[in-house]
Amino acid sequence: MELHPETNTSSRQMRFYAIIMVLFVAVFGLGYGVGEGRVKLESGKLNISKGSVATSADYSLLWEALDAVNGKYVDRPLDQQKLLYGAVDGMVAATGDPYTTFFDPEEAKQFTEDLRGFFSGIGAQIGMKDKQIVVIAPLDGTPAQKAGIAPGDAILAINGETTEGMAVDVAVTKIRGPIGTKVTLKILPKDQNEAKDVTITRAKIEIKSVKLETKEVNGPAAAGGTSKKIAVIKLSEFGEDTKGLLDQAVGTITTGNYSGVILDLRNNPGGYLDTAVTTISNWIDADKVAVKEIGYNKKENDYKTAGLPRLKGMKTVVLVNGGSASASEIVSGALQDYKVATLVGEKTFGKGSVQELQDLKGNTEIKITVAKWFTPKGRGIDKTGLEPDINVELTADDIKNEKDPQMDKAMELLGK
Repeated sequence: MELHPETNTSSRQMRFYAIIMVLFVAVFGLGYGVGEGRVKLESGKLNISKGSVATSADYSLLWEALDAVNGKYVDRPLDQQKLLYGAVDGMVAATGDPYTTFFDPEEAKQFTEDLRGFFSGIGAQIGMKDKQIVVIAPLDGTPAQKAGIAPGDAILAINGETTEGMAVDVAVTKIRGPIGTKVTLKILPKDQNEAKDVTITRAKIEIKSVKLETKEVNGPAAAGGTSKKIAVIKLSEFGEDTKGLLDQAVGTITTGNYSGVILDLRNNPGGYLDTAVTTISNWIDADKVAVKEIGYNKKENDYKTAGLPRLKGMKTVVLVNGGSASASEIVSGALQDYKVATLVGEKTFGKGSVQELQDLKGNTEIKITVAKWFTPKGRGIDKTGLEPDINVELTADDIKNEKDPQMDKAMELLGK
């Protein structure tokens, strides 16, 4: 095939700069791996060892593919930054782990906004279960909740595009959008066989992660039936504002003559690990194991409680359901192991893998699964979830009739 001289020169320059960019990312990662002793370069091939198992790859294939696309694609020149993001995204997705994800600059910004409690979307936390995109929890008062989206609902398609094989964070990006615009989800409700299309108008989602309410329950007749004050702490997530707001709530409880606490973690999809540990520390003495982390080569790391346990000895019930995930399960599992709280509700989601967020070049980020969580007694959480001490179901009819048998059971236990 004949090439025009000017096209040939431009193409070579473009390929040169693209290869330099990809090499920068690759060399950075290789340097770390070589330092750890797990990565070796031999005759142009990449060898990564794990114990007695070794895998190798000839990375020149990547350069050949890049050269071929830039030299032959019909609508060239191609956006080299987009190609680079696609290459890194594909590499990360090849781990097969739905929670190990590459974020381009826009996706990284959205992820940060999530944990800060503000974003534009429908207000539903989603995850992966049995290789299917599912709703972990709709946030209170959001368009998703108002549209009837429930924990455990499967999302089969987004605006007509199937979610089969789609990564969780890709699905999140497609569901997001400007305030006032609409998104149509094909939903298969939990434990049902017929899917339906649900169109939802996106809105500004801004939620404080901690809400404190006071309820009253009459004590037993033998005690004269006197009324007791019960504090209800509703945690919607473990975000940036959680620790400060929870400290305020605990201060109110300790000075307010309360008889018991209900920690409502239903539909709480998780958040920051350190916030989960500080939450546990309100009930457990300092320097006790809050959660175990077991990572590469069975390396174990214990995260321990700290500070004064201001709610120690306070009769406590924790409410959980299928939307309680990750950090919620860490807190629930610890309080259950130490027998300082009774878990009431339904089996939790089972998201017990640990992600580490690392900044990369050009305002990009990578979220990597680095370990798995275990309760202080060594119980696994991932894919199994936690069983409540007292199983109480909350049905669709209960919600429709504004009944909450799980909360009723918690009040009954604390009224005894």
